[in-house]
Amino acid sequence: MTMTTEPKSDHDYDLVVVGGGPVGLFLAGELRLGGASVLVVERLAEVDETIKAGGINTAGAVALYRRGMLPDLAAAWERNRWRVRAFLGDQKREQGADAPRTPPKFAGHFAGIMMRGDLFDPTDPAFADIGPADGVGLGVPQVELERILGARAERLGVEVRRGAELTGFDADEGGVVVHLADGARITAGWLVGCDGGRSTVRKLAGFGFPGTEPEITGYQAVVEMTGGERLGTGWNTTDVGTYVNGPFPGRILTVEFDGPPADRSAPVTAEELQAALRRVSGVEEVTVHKVLTSTRFTDNARQASTYREGRVLLAGDAAHVHSPFGGQGLNLGLGDAMNLGWKLAAVVRGSAPDSLLDSYTAERHPVGAWVLDWTRAQIAAMRPDRHARALRRVVTDLALTTTGTTYLVKQISGVWQHYDLPGDHPLTGQSAPDLELSDGTRLGDHLHHGRALLLDLADDPTLRTLAQGYADRVDVLTVACPARPGLTGLLVRPDGFVAWAADEDHQGDGGAGLKDALTRWFVAA
Repeated sequence: MTMTTEPKSDHDYDLVVVGGGPVGLFLAGELRLGGASVLVVERLAEVDETIKAGGINTAGAVALYRRGMLPDLAAAWERNRWRVRAFLGDQKREQGADAPRTPPKFAGHFAGIMMRGDLFDPTDPAFADIGPADGVGLGVPQVELERILGARAERLGVEVRRGAELTGFDADEGGVVVHLADGARITAGWLVGCDGGRSTVRKLAGFGFPGTEPEITGYQAVVEMTGGERLGTGWNTTDVGTYVNGPFPGRILTVEFDGPPADRSAPVTAEELQAALRRVSGVEEVTVHKVLTSTRFTDNARQASTYREGRVLLAGDAAHVHSPFGGQGLNLGLGDAMNLGWKLAAVVRGSAPDSLLDSYTAERHPVGAWVLDWTRAQIAAMRPDRHARALRRVVTDLALTTTGTTYLVKQISGVWQHYDLPGDHPLTGQSAPDLELSDGTRLGDHLHHGRALLLDLADDPTLRTLAQGYADRVDVLTVACPARPGLTGLLVRPDGFVAWAADEDHQGDGGAGLKDALTRWFVAA
């Protein structure tokens, strides 16, 4: 497709994205696919090497696959495949040839309770037709993902300005004026805050940010230490809290229920990490000599009341914060970007009304609320008091069943996510199945350019006629799906979610359902 390089107004850019982490870079790429000119403003001068998320789940990997990044993700997985041991509960720390050769079908834990692969039921319908992205993101650290998304943004023509800090902005119904620390003044039609949990954009715009107060102080770090052989490997629960040792030498994590830290932004010292590790583990012989990378975290759980205030929007941690347990945060942000990008680009280019953006909060806010509760539940099961430990034993017993493991894996992987969209077909509102098509391609192969896709699976001229007025927004493919012969048509939004579906048991409306879906999502402003 043709992507414009100039803003469609007197603004310097159509959009400014504040924050050049994975969410901001992914969103910027989505906006460029939609034809918008984008500037990413990032406070840090270089990619942040701080230890953060250790992988992405199935939903996150599928999003990247749908944009043609599966080879990049697979290569990163290969470079880091030994890290998957941590997710699978195998705590051997050698990086040898016995590391897994192919991505596992699932991974993860609930409150440090590891899932067992032999108890997972892969025949559960939720895992059908996921496609080749299944498991590929496991063990790929956030810094690798940021580099992948940064390279993609560069290929698409996104301008990234590093070492540039937003200090303020003015917004009205005509656009925004962004002020940077170096005195630069940038005009744009829209501003999106992807600038993390302590978002400057969110604070300056006055978004409500209700939630629950933190009760833990956590550390994650890679250190040089002695006495580590006396520590338990993997996740360990003690009378004081929780600690993790591994999956590679020097990687530690501690959790204490002593309230939040006095200053989250202060540098983490070796003495601080050593004291926390000794308190939680009870191993006095462990000594931390050097901190290679580290971060503090809490279980502060908050969510913006809305994700849009006029010309200002939020995505990723700027819109919601929570503890890192279960590895949901990065995936949640990628989902935000995938949902918002095509909609905001359509509004910018004038092919959709501003009201289309109302669906961003409507669809993503419930998913964010679920993630916050998922992390709160894990905190409840990790507390060191007797009531919580009794609860943890019950949860552990349930997790050690096929039904329990499969349920937990569904939640961790993100395959449960859906949107409440009009239509009575079971696929409507679901992430589209990655159908194998008769021409040798898969459904996901046709979403790389960020456009909607109408699959005419029964060679029905009525469907093609209805889509004729949307040729600049909706690709039409007439093809068969041998594995799903009863499925006759599928309208897939640019984010990969099904807007309309028909089969031999759910049709007969003369195309009215498809017409309504096309009008709802792709009508011109």
